Amino acid sequence: MRKPRRSGQTMVLDDGLPLVYTQDLVALAGAYIDLAKIKTGTVRLYPRKALLEKLRLYQRNHIQPFLGGQFHEYVFATQGARALPEYYAEALALGFKAIEISDNVVPLTEAQRRAQIRNAAAAGLIVFGEVGSKETLSKPALLISQAETCFDAGAALVLVEAAELIESGKLRTRTIDLLTRSLDMSRVMIELPGPWISGVRSCDIEDMKKALIAALGPDVNLANVTVSSIIDTEAARVGLGTAGPPKKKRS
Repeated sequence: MRKPRRSGQTMVLDDGLPLVYTQDLVALAGAYIDLAKIKTGTVRLYPRKALLEKLRLYQRNHIQPFLGGQFHEYVFATQGARALPEYYAEALALGFKAIEISDNVVPLTEAQRRAQIRNAAAAGLIVFGEVGSKETLSKPALLISQAETCFDAGAALVLVEAAELIESGKLRTRTIDLLTRSLDMSRVMIELPGPWISGVRSCDIEDMKKALIAALGPDVNLANVTVSSIIDTEAARVGLGTAGPPKKKRS
């Protein structure tokens, strides 16, 4: 498997993984990991030396670490837009090359979303834009519009909030279909849900993963993959998982 990849990418959540654990993880499964999101604002709680070692470990193994968008939201909400350039500068100084810009808990206008992505990119960062809400189900057309704003402003990748793609534990197939028809899916990552979404069970996550691979193919970009299921996710992509071999299309 060659990296970097434009499709079939897997993003894992790093919510404070110990360094030795991360070393073993990368040694075993690094070939199947493309991005590592340092979740929410957890990076602020790391000892600086440990953080630098972790970033170097990821980068040596061609895994792109990036700052989760809720840290960006926190800075914007508590200190205003004037503090964001300093945030970008500190991210770059630490060795981050990429950040996420989202509005999970701090709503953004489209003008603010566009300006923040442009400013972060101008500062020298790769920007991943996240669209959708954790709290309300948006109309699919709104997700498309937000994604187009992200791309127009210079985002390299758009992540679609998992909570927008499930309802009562089931995949919103109409939303998936519209995303597929409207966007370049090689530049879109579909987030998997997790226990932070009320009512989501482990079996729901597995069902959604299988449904996405069946609907969009093994090269669908998947985000929020837990570190314990990286190998299993790759097995699902290549037909070695519980869903079995890829189903042949009837002629």
